[in-house]
Amino acid sequence: METNGNVVAVRGAVVDIDFGEGAMPEINESVSIGDDRSGTIIAEVQAHLDRSTVRAIALQATTGLRRGDVVRRSGGPIEVPVGDAVLGRLLDVVGTVGDRLGPLPGDVPKRPIHRAAPALDRQTGTSDLFATGIKVLDLLTPLAQGGKAAMFGGAGVGKTVLVMELIHAMVASYQGISVFAGVGERSREGHEMLQDMTASKVLDRTVLVYGQMNEPPGARWRVPMTAITIAEYFRDELHRNVLLLMDNVFRFVQAGAEVSGLLGRIPSRVGYQPTLASEVAALQERIASVGGASVTAIEAVYVPADDFTDPAVTTIASHVDSMVVLSRSMAAEGMYPAIDPITSSSVLLDPLIVGQEHVDVANAVRQTIEHYRELQDVISLLGMEELGTEDRRIVQRARRLQRFFTQPFTVTEAFTGVPGRSVAVADTIAGCKAILAGACDDWQESSLYMIGTLDEAREKEKAAQGGGKAAPAQAPQAKEKAA
Repeated sequence: METNGNVVAVRGAVVDIDFGEGAMPEINESVSIGDDRSGTIIAEVQAHLDRSTVRAIALQATTGLRRGDVVRRSGGPIEVPVGDAVLGRLLDVVGTVGDRLGPLPGDVPKRPIHRAAPALDRQTGTSDLFATGIKVLDLLTPLAQGGKAAMFGGAGVGKTVLVMELIHAMVASYQGISVFAGVGERSREGHEMLQDMTASKVLDRTVLVYGQMNEPPGARWRVPMTAITIAEYFRDELHRNVLLLMDNVFRFVQAGAEVSGLLGRIPSRVGYQPTLASEVAALQERIASVGGASVTAIEAVYVPADDFTDPAVTTIASHVDSMVVLSRSMAAEGMYPAIDPITSSSVLLDPLIVGQEHVDVANAVRQTIEHYRELQDVISLLGMEELGTEDRRIVQRARRLQRFFTQPFTVTEAFTGVPGRSVAVADTIAGCKAILAGACDDWQESSLYMIGTLDEAREKEKAAQGGGKAAPAQAPQAKEKAA
């Protein structure tokens, strides 16, 4: 039976193909357009227009395509290379290498990028925590091996830096495979990632998969599927734990909206595609632990215009275990990492998983900072003097807690000159308990800013007092009153 077709129309990334009397390709089947002499383009079938014509989305630039070009069926979805051969390599959406290390071996196994999520009865839960060394994360939003964590934030609040720091934090303790999916990333960011991983000697255990910002929407739309397919192979067939890092999942949704518009679908809420929920679920539900091996996801999610009620943001949030919210106001105050301790949450903050002491300290920290925020309007209007003694004490401790949660990162050392700090969970809990108990009430707030453990803050306070340069303890509050 004839399986070849011909291009009948090209509109940007949308290609209409006529298969005449031949068998029609199925939805999500890949086709190759062109020949070896003029170059081939991979496209994915997305709609059947009539009994002989299909509409496909090109995953590569369609420059040079013309009517009548030959189209060949592949017989199935896009297949990408997987296994040990892709470790240390940079791939695109269809598995073509993008580095200068030569082609992949001819016998490299390949797997289709579309497959069902593992059945619920095959999935195994896990309560093994990832100790990241980042104080505010480990205390308030613990991450689990085999779980899904997402960093939500607007433009410029530190999502990518936080994801990069998590990669560095896990290099020492994590011995599994890492798969990084760059969805709609800038070329500069991809280049920096490649250099950083080469310098930190972790590239040999990492696969980089990129669909860059300048590529067609189809490529950005399918790059996460390519990455999760590689991760699933290591999990299911090699029984190895995988860390899946995605930056940025919102670009995946955005590319899906572009594809939906190109296909002529009627948009849904706020202009998003009507298939938003099913597209996000098709990706997120494949991230699971099966048979003793896990896929752990850490995802950056851009929040358009800082609107956390955006349909894309709420849809992604419904699938994650740990929700890390980055605050623009905290970033503006220099509180890095700018993680909001109130709105960030994790289902793992449970006494049965982290212990009762951990939960009690985390709740006390949240209550203290929340009470401070309730009083901020009063402070800005009337000043600290109008507060009662107890309220004033809570405000002082909340401000010290906020500064204790700041921390220099390894990935920013080149810009700040300050070495990164990694803090054990026990030290974080001990430090917060001491601040809540009033042990630091007489310290300068600046002594707790951008440090690791409380012992480092104590040394900083001693140095400031000994050098005669200590500012009055109430100076930050006085400055706040003046503002």
